[in-house]
Formats: sequence, structure tokens, C-alpha cells
Amino acid sequence: MIDLSRLSATQVRDGIADGVFTAREVAEAALGRIDALEPHVRAFNQVTPELAYEAAARIDEAVASRVVLPPLAGVPVAIKDNMNLIGTRTTCSSRMLENYESVYDCTAVRRLLDAGAVPVGKCNLDEFAFGSSTENSAFGPTRNPWDLERVPGGSSGGSAAAVSAGMASISLGSDTGGSIRQPGSLTGTVALKPTYGRVSRYGCVAFASSLDQIGPFAKNVEDAALALNAIAGHDPMDATSADLPAEDFTATLAEGVTGLRVGVVTDLLDTDGCDAEVREAVRSAAETFAALGADVGEVELPSTAHGLSAYYIIGPAEASSNLARFDGIRYGHRIPDAEDVIDLYTRSRAEGFGPETIRRIMLGTYALSAGYYDAYYGQAQKARTLIKRDFAEAFERFDVLLTPTSPTVAFEIGEKSDDPLAMYLSDIYTIPVNLAGNCAVSIPAGLSEAERMPIGLQVIGDYFAEATVLRAAAAFEAAIAFDTTPSLVREIQ
Repeated sequence: MIDLSRLSATQVRDGIADGVFTAREVAEAALGRIDALEPHVRAFNQVTPELAYEAAARIDEAVASRVVLPPLAGVPVAIKDNMNLIGTRTTCSSRMLENYESVYDCTAVRRLLDAGAVPVGKCNLDEFAFGSSTENSAFGPTRNPWDLERVPGGSSGGSAAAVSAGMASISLGSDTGGSIRQPGSLTGTVALKPTYGRVSRYGCVAFASSLDQIGPFAKNVEDAALALNAIAGHDPMDATSADLPAEDFTATLAEGVTGLRVGVVTDLLDTDGCDAEVREAVRSAAETFAALGADVGEVELPSTAHGLSAYYIIGPAEASSNLARFDGIRYGHRIPDAEDVIDLYTRSRAEGFGPETIRRIMLGTYALSAGYYDAYYGQAQKARTLIKRDFAEAFERFDVLLTPTSPTVAFEIGEKSDDPLAMYLSDIYTIPVNLAGNCAVSIPAGLSEAERMPIGLQVIGDYFAEATVLRAAAAFEAAIAFDTTPSLVREIQ
């Protein structure tokens, strides 16, 4: 009997087209797996069987009518719960939006569904995407399918865990400082952050508007490329959306890396706090690329040393502005017994927001306040410019760059909850890419010997070089043949 939960998106689509199974059967398998695993993993804020069966029925009708199927026909997908989809709540894992019903569709979500995907649910996240472990959710933490006592990363931890556990073939996350790639690393999934502007942000609740980008989690590189095919493209509803011709990101996946210029970023590789096994995995990956025919060298990005500091000024500053709309008046949590408008504002926000959200609002408001704007926000933007220049110079010499995705494997739930700085350091390798606006993918590079947990390799590309990044990732994926199925999930079943 075929285990439908282990099939790739391509295998699902082709199996439906060939009549091996129906879209309804695939949806039933995905929802059945969610029923079995969700009490352990807690990846979802909302499961959507009605929407799933409606979408599956449309695909089965198309098969019966012998029409050409869309590229993701019948593929189960999960959506991060900061993206709007009519028929679902969009809570951002916050009490502030606990009962908010989506009144329109996020462009990326709608494009994924228009490509034939079947929505199985909305995934847990750190509240308003503020975090690196999915422990900051108002609805409780998500657990890593490789080890239920560990975090799945964040803020898109629910989306990562859903794919890792086989509850969806593809999921969507948002990445502001690493929130797709870091959980991808910790859960052994392929996790892609497109170039800023490649994918519309319309309908995704904003964290930091100059940094946010939507991207996919997948079981393999081909599935990630298929998802990007569906969601990429210009959107007039997003002023930052790039007006570029459509690309087929699967077209060059099999071309290999012969002659590709691959740069190992040595100053990021040798930072304090990077586990020895993570460092060795990246060096081993560089050797694999060389054996595959790539031209491997070393490069430094000195200004990225300031990336973490710059990000935690720029990100909270923009978050402070974006979250000002949640004031207890227009929508969201509202106290019923306010004495006056000031009491309404302060108590609604104090009750609606969690501790990490309040912390970042305070940081951002302070950085933007009179007398401190130039000293903090202005200086952070200057550092951002220097980081962009470092990347631009590196891409004059190399086609892709290699770094770790996360300095460590998944850590235990609660291990860093009382130390915000230690938590923030989880994104030290991913943040510079967001500040510069480049594309990058995290791909499994193996398991740690000591803890048997996934290690992620980050492959970074120039602006709108997703095809090159995915081609490099596909070659590496084929070379190491990493099994992305957590053994613990099989034991639970």
C-alpha cells in the first residue's frame, strides 16, 4: 500500500493524473496523518478539512474531464497563520487576533491554490513572527518531529514541522530574519527565502516591511522550485513586488554545478557559538561541491558582523510602526470596560500582545523616538548598506555562497526562553541575507553525530538568482541523499 504522506509534490500530482489514486484519497491521508500526529507535534492552529475536500473535488473533476491538470494538482499544503485565506482565521498566534476571520486572500496563498494545491490548515508560529523557536505562540509551542522535546525553530516552526512530519507536502512561511531557513535547518526540510520582491507580500500580516518575504518549505528541492513557480511574480497589490518575466525554476535543476563558482564564507563559518559539527558539515559540503565539479573558494563578508545589531534596530522599529494598528478600536482584541480612550489603547494591547511582542514594540519605539533616531535607526541603516556592498562584491567573484543556516542543531524547549540574546543569535547567519535582500535556501547537510538531529546548509544567491541557488541545492541533495523522514514520526505512527 502506498504511504501517500511520504510522496513528493511531483509524485502526488503525477499519481493523481495517472489514476493511481485520487485527490480525495491524498487529502484524506494528509488529514488522517494530522489527526495522528498533531497531538504530539502541535503544528497547526486550525485544520481545514472542508477547504481541503472542496479543493480535492475540483481536482478529481478535472481528472474526470480529462483536462490538463495544474502543476500542484492535489498536493496538500499548509499555510503559516499570518497569511490571509478566506474561510480561515488569521491569528498570527496572538490573542490580539484570536478570532479574526480573513476577509481576503493573501496573493501567495491564492496563487498556490490556483496551481491546484489542497489547503489542509493554518500553522502555528511565534506571535506576529517574533521569535526563533515557535515558543512565543499564544497557543503553545510546536515540537520538532525529530525530537518532541526540542523546538522546530521559528518563527515558521509550525510550517516546517508540518512538512517534516509528512502532514503536508509543501507549506508556506514568512522570513524576516531567517524564519523560513532556520526552522528548515532544525527540521531537516528544504526551506527557501526568495529575493525581496520576488513574491508578493500582499495579505501577509507585516512584521518588518522592508525585510519580510514569503517562501516555501518542501521535502526536496524540486518541490520547493514547483512552489516558487506558483507563488512568484508581479502583483500590483504590492508596491515592492518586482515586475519580472515568469521563470520555470525547475528547468535547470538537473544541470549540475560543473564550473559553478562556490564561495565558503569563512568569517561567518568561524564565529563563536557555531557547533563544531555544524562547521564541519559546511566544510564537508564545500568538498562535495568541489567533487561535483564546482570551483570552490573562500570569501569574507566583514560587515555581516554588524548584521544582528542592525536587524534588532530595523526590525523592531518597523514592527512598532506596523503593530500600531492593533489599538482595540478597528479590529483585534478589545477590552469591554475602558474608562477612556487611553485606557482602551493600553489595556487592549497589554492583554492582546505577548511578552516578546511587547519587548520588540518597546525596542522599536525607543529606536525611532526623538533624540535617538539618528543614533540607532540611522546607524543601523548605514550598516545595512555596508552589508549589501559586501554581498555585491562577493557575487562578483562567486555564483553562490555557503554558510551554516543555524549555529546549532535544534535546542530543547525552554532552553533559551529566559535569554533573549541567546535566542536572537539563532539567526546570526540568516539575518544578513534579509538585510541585503538576497535569495537563499537551507538544505539538509546531514545529521549531527552527537544528537542525531538535522544540520542545515545555507546556499545564498545574488538578487533574483533563485534558479542558480536551487540548481546548486539540487546537485548537493542528489549527492548526499539525505532521508528527510524523522524516525520518531514513524515510531509515533
